Amino acid sequence: MTTTQPPRTAERGRSRGARAVLVLAIALLLVLLVRTFVVQTFSIPSDSMSPALRPGERVLVWRVAAQDVQRGDVIVFDGTGTFADAPPEPEGLARAGGAVAQLLGFRPGESDYVKRVVGLPGERITCCDEQGRLLVDGVPLDEPYLHPGDAPSDVEFDIEVPDGRLWLMGDHRSDSVDSRSHLGSPGGGTVSLDDVIGRVVAVTWPFGSVGTVGRGSGS
Repeated sequence: MTTTQPPRTAERGRSRGARAVLVLAIALLLVLLVRTFVVQTFSIPSDSMSPALRPGERVLVWRVAAQDVQRGDVIVFDGTGTFADAPPEPEGLARAGGAVAQLLGFRPGESDYVKRVVGLPGERITCCDEQGRLLVDGVPLDEPYLHPGDAPSDVEFDIEVPDGRLWLMGDHRSDSVDSRSHLGSPGGGTVSLDDVIGRVVAVTWPFGSVGTVGRGSGS
């Protein structure tokens, strides 16, 4: 004798399945939103931020508003046009895809860098005083994060940071390509606040390096 599933039972099964799909879709959307607008992860490519960050470590980057960036913050930024040459302008579908990706918070083809904020908009950053220290508006800058044995800078400079821009340097000054290396580039080596992706808040990999990354502001 063949039995058939009562209509109500079949409807309840379909309803549960639809709810499960909806819950999964919402969860995936939340993950996407968090990754796009709140946090991202990046891999450290070089030794320029040693000892705070070392090559191969993965870091968690918290997206911050421009007005929340402080001196001493370790940030990830898009260096296209300042630290790196701008890529060729995309055409056709590639341009349309790039526009959609930007709306979602992704920046395809970017050149991402990690450095520490040394100079804020409107400040005069000078290298160096008689003791070899950087000066911010004439006041010596304390930099406890510097790589052991490194001088604050072997390159002399004197620059007033334009409005809306930042002066950025690596902690391993003798092994860092940073604002000092781009004094002749647009902006005099400074980077627009609009190009800041976020602030490094923690090392997440490898396990032996896991920990928070402080703001480390000098004064």
